[in-house]
Order: sequence, then C-alpha cells, then structure tokens
Amino acid sequence: MNKTTESWILTAKGVRKSYPSAHSQQLEVLKGIDFRLRAGEIVAVIGPSGVGKSTLLHILGTLDRPTAGTVQIENNDVFSLGDAGLSAFRNQKIGFVFQFHHLLPDFTALENVAIPGFIARRNPSEVIDYAKVLLNDVGLGSRLNHRPRELSGGEQQRVAFARALINDPIVILADEPSGNLDYANSLALNDLMWKIVKETGKSFIVATHNQMLASQADRVIELFDGQVKS
Repeated sequence: MNKTTESWILTAKGVRKSYPSAHSQQLEVLKGIDFRLRAGEIVAVIGPSGVGKSTLLHILGTLDRPTAGTVQIENNDVFSLGDAGLSAFRNQKIGFVFQFHHLLPDFTALENVAIPGFIARRNPSEVIDYAKVLLNDVGLGSRLNHRPRELSGGEQQRVAFARALINDPIVILADEPSGNLDYANSLALNDLMWKIVKETGKSFIVATHNQMLASQADRVIELFDGQVKS
C-alpha cells in the first residue's frame, strides 16, 4: 500500500486536555498534541503510566472532548458535531478494544459482536451473518452462543476485537488490549490483531507498554509529560 502524505485519515492539532484538581487548579494531561494517521497504518503509542496515552486515545476516538485543539477524521471536524451526531459517527466509523473487554454479561458472544450493528440500524440478518464471519475469523466459530462467563479471558478479548470490526470502521483504537492477559494469550491476541488489521487494511492505533507489540507497528509515537517526545 502506498502510504503517502495525501492519505491521512485522522489529523489532530494542538490537542490539550485538562482536569480540575485541588485548590481550583487545572491538571493538564495533554499539552498540545499533534498527531496524524495514514490509511492502512498501524501506530503504537507508548510511554510510562499516567503520561496520557489513554486520554489521547479517548479523544482521538471521540469518547472525550479536548479542552482545546481539533480532531478531523475523514475531513470531518468531529467535535463540531453535537452529542447525538458524534455518537452516531463513533458507532459507524471507529472501533474500540480496551484492556477490559466490557462485554455485556447476559448476551452471547454472537449478540455482543452484533449489538453495534443493531445500534447502527443495519439489516439484522446481515449483521448476524457478518458477526458469525468475524467470530470465525478470530477462532471462536464454535463459541457463538457462549456468554462471557463461559469464555476465557483471551476468548473474551477476541470477542471484543470482533465487535470492534462489526461496523467496518475506518480506524480501530486499542488501549492496552493484551494488558489483562497472561503471556501466552497476549502473544496470541497480538498476532491476531496484526493479522486482521493487515488483511483488512484498517488503520489502527494501539496504546501499549508492550515493547514487542509496539515493535511490530509501522510507526511508534512516544508520549512524555503530556507531549510527543521528539
């Protein structure tokens, strides 16, 4: 794939994020982040705990609004959208995988994967069919009707990864996706993520402490003291 500078699908400029702290002061977590992501690119975001990796991913994924700065995804100024418009955009354009999978406990693996498609009001039978394909792709074709409590931690995270793909997002964001798994399951999930992302041509941003995972990315961004370390 020709990853030219004309193929940026996500651009963040001057992103800042502050939170209230003691004595009416502001705790500034992000201090002017510039970030760009190409179509089909895999970028790892690294840095010590508390440096702002999760905060940055939440803003790039529109789960949180910045204190200042802009984020454009496919030329959409996403934070100019109202809450309802932003929620719909997020559901249809962005996939998420978190350290803790956040599966709904009373729903099967198949239902958990399909729910974002139902929310997007897509054809239910098509959503179910594609959810089955995705679960087969992640090695869980025989576990469609199992609930989260009946699945291992690694299997639950595979369900979460399939769920992130159900609406054919343009970008997938993962926040320490293997951080809650043992070594063997972590390796298996990392291999699976890279395989699927590369096969589908999706753009992917992963925040991680895992140096081996980061080394497989096309590009690594290191955060330090709320800024991109040069």
